Amino acid sequence: MDTRRASVSLIVDRAHYAEVTLAIAKAKTSVWISTANVKQLLVEAPIGTRARAAGRYVPILDTLQSLCDRGVVVRLLHAAPPSRPFREELASRAGRLTRPHFEMRACPRVHLKMIAIDGALLYLGSANFTGAGLGAKGDGRRNFEMGILTDDEFLLDQAQARFDRIWRGIECAGCRLRGECPAPLDGLARVSAAASPSSRAGRRR
Repeated sequence: MDTRRASVSLIVDRAHYAEVTLAIAKAKTSVWISTANVKQLLVEAPIGTRARAAGRYVPILDTLQSLCDRGVVVRLLHAAPPSRPFREELASRAGRLTRPHFEMRACPRVHLKMIAIDGALLYLGSANFTGAGLGAKGDGRRNFEMGILTDDEFLLDQAQARFDRIWRGIECAGCRLRGECPAPLDGLARVSAAASPSSRAGRRR
């Protein structure tokens, strides 16, 4: 029988920020995020900046923009429309957060919470991509959350394959809610595929 070794950690409450959110900033090739809700998520300003010295917090979109500027592919799959503060922050960066490095897609049936970084680190748990779930909020204000963080190759491949099927609209054909969906992903995926040669930027290489 083959055995495999992998690191698996239980992530609870505040540890989501320290071990998941902050890990996003270290990505080198890809960040795939799946969430039911998307809201403004604040993080500590980068070390060495005046904002950090002043104890300021900045939107997570600062981090994602920095990643995209370095060529990292960021995909954000969500269900509910993003909150107004998130939409406004996103609109202010419309010229820089663009395909092929940054893209958001919506599917009303998405409820899985997943973050895959570089095809090498995987979070699966309860936390949405929100300040209360992953942000730098105090223990008396943030949600009670729980999940796992792992580098297990089998789980990474399975989770990313599931994400990829939804992202590319493969599940749309059999979806009984397709007729009510405002923008089925199978149509969007065809347009995106024609514009970009790679649809699997987050898979392990």
